[in-house]
Amino acid sequence: MLYLPLSSQAEENALETPQEQEHLFDYGLAMHGKPKYTAEDTHLDYANPNAPKGGTLKQSSIGTFDTLNPFSIKGKAADGLDGLFYTRLMGRVWDEPFSLYPLIAKSADVPPDRSSITFHLDERAVFHDGTPVTADDVLFSYETMKEKGRPNQRRIYKLATPQKIDDRTIKFTFGDGYDQETFMIFAIMPVLSKKWWEGKDFDATLLTPPPSTGPYKIASVEPGRKITFKRIPDHWAKDLLVNVGHYNFDQVVFEYYRDSDVALEAFKSGNLNFRREWDASAWNNNYKDVENNPDIWLDELEHGRPDRVRAFIFNTRRPPFDDIRVREALSLLFDFDWVNKSLYYNEYKQIDSYYPNTDLGAPNPKNEKTDLRLRMREADKLLKDAGWIVKDGKRIQADTGKAFTFEILLDDPNNEKLALALKQNLKRMGIEPNIRSLDSAAFRGRLNDYDFDMVLYYWLSSLSPGTEQYLYWSCEAADQPARWNFAGICDPEIDELSKQIARTTTREDLLAATRALDAKLLEGHYMIPLYYNPHDFVAYRDGIQHPEVTPLYGMVVETWWKNP
Repeated sequence: MLYLPLSSQAEENALETPQEQEHLFDYGLAMHGKPKYTAEDTHLDYANPNAPKGGTLKQSSIGTFDTLNPFSIKGKAADGLDGLFYTRLMGRVWDEPFSLYPLIAKSADVPPDRSSITFHLDERAVFHDGTPVTADDVLFSYETMKEKGRPNQRRIYKLATPQKIDDRTIKFTFGDGYDQETFMIFAIMPVLSKKWWEGKDFDATLLTPPPSTGPYKIASVEPGRKITFKRIPDHWAKDLLVNVGHYNFDQVVFEYYRDSDVALEAFKSGNLNFRREWDASAWNNNYKDVENNPDIWLDELEHGRPDRVRAFIFNTRRPPFDDIRVREALSLLFDFDWVNKSLYYNEYKQIDSYYPNTDLGAPNPKNEKTDLRLRMREADKLLKDAGWIVKDGKRIQADTGKAFTFEILLDDPNNEKLALALKQNLKRMGIEPNIRSLDSAAFRGRLNDYDFDMVLYYWLSSLSPGTEQYLYWSCEAADQPARWNFAGICDPEIDELSKQIARTTTREDLLAATRALDAKLLEGHYMIPLYYNPHDFVAYRDGIQHPEVTPLYGMVVETWWKNP
């Protein structure tokens, strides 16, 4: 990475210690080791630098949206904003676990102890209204998201002291509590226009596009129904390493539908030309009528990323799920093999780790096909040990006579088949759960308030887990609304293990830390694990094409194009 000489003002303000004269990286930033790419590279390995520009990519979103601000915790933001419209100080790539390269910041200085980061902004970087991106914009973005951003931003940004060195240079020095990942979190800070945003309510509904820095402008918005992005042909960052061969469609459109079935019909009719399918049952059944259509391509693209940890999650804040014996018993009663065969054509693999599809998980023997009857006997013993006996065919609490019943909360009616599969076996044990499916807004409200007994939801990690792990599993997060500790986990050992992950300095140390944490989490039986898919199911038409290389994290739609 190139380091420009500081101005005389910068020299007066900067700390000239020997440590700060040494920089950890020459080009790009990496959480562990060195970045893959150098200043001599012209494009990413998974991007086609000769991809033609033009055409329209039209895809579906489900539900609705009410804001163009994806960085506030209030409201439901439209899809596509973060990446197409907003950009970050540095850009992430998807064939490395966690590496960043120049974008708004053309370079960054990091001392060997990672105690600070200094960004040198690209002189070409401008907002859509033509105004330059300055250190004041970065400082404003930092202050705004430190107070009103998402939970991880608030927690991490409060660790830093900012210092504006000049109009294009800003330094963040980290205080007590910073870890090895802190500088990376700062490097993916989104940058807002201070001139436009100052004085506005950051949490208010936003449907007027602000000036931003991304490769697309917002061409039109139909609130809750449709958003259209239009490519900027002379975008200031189009020739940067992270952008070459990317953002090839002249227009990108997200149309909103009430459910996935309606969206699929829109694709088949030609109203949409790109679709990701998340359901293996739908993939095997609902595309048969287009399998022989020469204008439609159906691909299963393998990926190596951690998939979602989809699960029935116990809320341990409430009885009876505050008892590990009860949680373990109910976990034994979910028949994955039957579900996978009967509902999903054996396309899925059962989750046996909080980092599925990776080498991050604890050594764990593959799930054996234990006879369900044996598991039911074991579950019955655990429940009786916990004080839940059977009387007149009903599972009741021996001391109080209270029936064992609880609510399973869902955000999608399509998930009812999973909940019913679990309910069927629970009823055989005298347990009577109630299944409740809510619309997205009501579901999100109850999820944020932890107002549920059991919820079908997920956690998601990257190939380089970091500070977010503390928000997933810590006692602190369990007590704060709108965090990700849905299960209410509070265990001092888990707290310490989750903190260690962001402190690791090598990939080997990271693997040791995640495996230890994974083992401890599995031991706690905080979820009934469901399944993951090692492939991306995707359907497309209208001459849309993709690069031959699929990166580690899977398909990157920004590198696709339309054949002219």
